[in-house]
Amino acid sequence: MGGLSLKRLTFFLLIALFLGFSSFEHCNARKGKHWRHKHNRAASASLAKMKGKSHGKSHHHGSSGSGSKPKPPSPPGKGHTGPKEHTPPPPPPPKKYNGGHSAVFDVLDFGAKGDGNTDDTKAFQAAWAAACKVQASTVVVPSEFVFLVGPISFSGPYCQSKIVFQSLKSNNSVELCPSLNTVYVSDLLQLDGTIIAPTSSKAWGSGLLQWLEFTKLKDIKIQGKGVIDGRGSVWWSESSLDDPRDDETDLIVPITKDSMNDSLDTPISSELSGKMPSIKPTALRFYGSIGVTVTGITIQNSPQCHLKFDNCIGVEVFDMIVSSPGDSLNTDGIHLQNSQNVLIHSTNLACGDDCVSIQTGCSNVYIHNVNCGPGHGISIGGLGRENTKACVSNITVRDVMMHNTMNGVRIKTWQGGLGSVQGVLFSNIQVSEVQIPIVIDQFYCDKSKCKNQTSAVALSGITYEKIRGTYTVKPVHFACSDSLPCMDITLTSIELKPLQERYHLYEPFCWQTFGELSTPTVPPIDCLRIGKPSSNRIQSSHDSCSA
Repeated sequence: MGGLSLKRLTFFLLIALFLGFSSFEHCNARKGKHWRHKHNRAASASLAKMKGKSHGKSHHHGSSGSGSKPKPPSPPGKGHTGPKEHTPPPPPPPKKYNGGHSAVFDVLDFGAKGDGNTDDTKAFQAAWAAACKVQASTVVVPSEFVFLVGPISFSGPYCQSKIVFQSLKSNNSVELCPSLNTVYVSDLLQLDGTIIAPTSSKAWGSGLLQWLEFTKLKDIKIQGKGVIDGRGSVWWSESSLDDPRDDETDLIVPITKDSMNDSLDTPISSELSGKMPSIKPTALRFYGSIGVTVTGITIQNSPQCHLKFDNCIGVEVFDMIVSSPGDSLNTDGIHLQNSQNVLIHSTNLACGDDCVSIQTGCSNVYIHNVNCGPGHGISIGGLGRENTKACVSNITVRDVMMHNTMNGVRIKTWQGGLGSVQGVLFSNIQVSEVQIPIVIDQFYCDKSKCKNQTSAVALSGITYEKIRGTYTVKPVHFACSDSLPCMDITLTSIELKPLQERYHLYEPFCWQTFGELSTPTVPPIDCLRIGKPSSNRIQSSHDSCSA
């Protein structure tokens, strides 16, 4: 019996060892699979980096990476509470995108309809709120949809870094390309749709300064071929005669009364006059952000400015389009304020005000290879309004084509201002049918009357070279301050020929403008005073920008 028990005990021990070994192998296999999964994800990410990270490019039109196109959500059945309802459901788990290294949040999964009629603002907010918690996430706005989005602000101080706001599309989608920390819109997909603004006064209350706003972000990139449509005509037609105007009508005198009415009248009020608020919003605004890129998209028909950067450092805008009628009031293309290290290039800007407006606090701005027109040209200012201090420095504008604009390159300041503009280069500007190609106006006034004041924003170190083409009013208008004349104004290779249209033609005009002619000019700009002024007020420390 003892021998038998020993044999049975040995048999049970062998079985136990076999089962333990099998369990150990199974656990190791699971761990190995998990390791391989992590390893493959890392390898995919490394491969993506080796291929240039693809910058959000992908051949698929959905967010799952399966190659299937996103489908419009079907109407939910009775009692249905799935993720396609308009009321935002609980946040779904993020999908994976681009090799699995980016979490994707599709606005359709948060209740967006994308039918162009339903208000999708809450769905965009919900998608952003979820993405904000995940580092290197992507917010996807699919392509076959048109999204009606009301005033919205995407804020970044408490968000994870490198969040992507991506608009994927194939046919008719809109892309709001917002993002707070890097907005990628796949440049391999055609973004042909639009995000549209509401045209009901109820959506705007008493008035707002912006429609789509991105604040306090880092490394933001908006990229794509979609359209952001402000539907601003309802605002333009209701513009009051008291709105600030940029006509400088004293410089431009039409030949006939009829042409004056055609060119200088404000838009006729519509039957809806008085219903929209007087404060008109900017379409897309970035505030307090570092490392902002906007490329590929179209912004059109903004109620006021199309694209604005306030208090931003490190901005690049390229391969994008701004499109609004030439008579749309105060619709600047790109507006810069208190922003440094800005690069704008390879862009088409057509609007009803300045193609690019550079305001106080801007430095190290480089603009090149830009098409401007219609519009009011590229302007520095107006600066110094209501006796404020303005500082602008190191501005380069070159390789620009302007057609049918009010001005070419312009600097404008109000009387009574303080500060300075210095270190400005305008080079290789081709003008066609431009009213006044070169303008300095230190008596700028957007009202019917402005009082004379002695203090001024000082202008110095302004260079104009290779500015050629045709004008319709006058080639050059330099109107500088009596107390602070313009100094170090250099003109080189200026060739401007008149094109008689509907305006009187004038000779070059200069007032208190000092500098040099490096080469003969066409026409001769004999009014420029060579050298420096005999007496010039020295700026005190409180109004100098060097402090």
